[in-house]
Amino acid sequence: MSIEIRILTLGLVQTHCYIVADTLTHEALVIDPVDEAPLILQTARDAGWEIKLILATHAHFDHVLASKDLKALTGAPFYIHADSRPLLTSLPQTGLMFTGALFPTAAEPDRWLTSDPETITLGSIQLQTLYTPGHAPGHLSYFMAAGNIVFSGDCLFERSVGRTDLPGSDYETLMRSIVDKLVPLGDEVRVLPGHMGMTTIGKERTTNPFLLEYLHHNHTS
Repeated sequence: MSIEIRILTLGLVQTHCYIVADTLTHEALVIDPVDEAPLILQTARDAGWEIKLILATHAHFDHVLASKDLKALTGAPFYIHADSRPLLTSLPQTGLMFTGALFPTAAEPDRWLTSDPETITLGSIQLQTLYTPGHAPGHLSYFMAAGNIVFSGDCLFERSVGRTDLPGSDYETLMRSIVDKLVPLGDEVRVLPGHMGMTTIGKERTTNPFLLEYLHHNHTS
């Protein structure tokens, strides 16, 4: 397979930024421009890759803080779900809550993604969008069938799930996203989340306490 993935863990809350590259065409895309745009760019350049596309799973600050700078450095378009607009717009003010200083403004999206599944293609890289709200409005996961990988953002974690105590979040919606969109991908699918370690759908289906409790109470098989 001519696809390679580099992981950078960056920012205030140790969020994973993924650089996914086609090693034949040397084109790459970034999933979640977390922070430190120059470092993201340099990591790609050191591998001989050119960043051609920037994606975000959702608009919480720790997933988009470098979006504007990275777009300026690379000229790559930025895609995010349309329901993320309010969070993107309020990004500078979010900084006051977390650091006491304004964050930079977010990149202006070149395309607003929708809740309908679609395929995003760059070279041999094909990502299917999965609408997985609950942790944040407009949250998307990205499934790469060729590598049997889902980039789950802050939807599903190793033995945990995304927070639902934030504005616009909802526990029932999140759990339905996991059960309806991620679990059916299959047990062998590797989960590359926004935080913590890599896991698999099968491991989470059988050991994740949040998922087990939800399935038990809802009699879902």
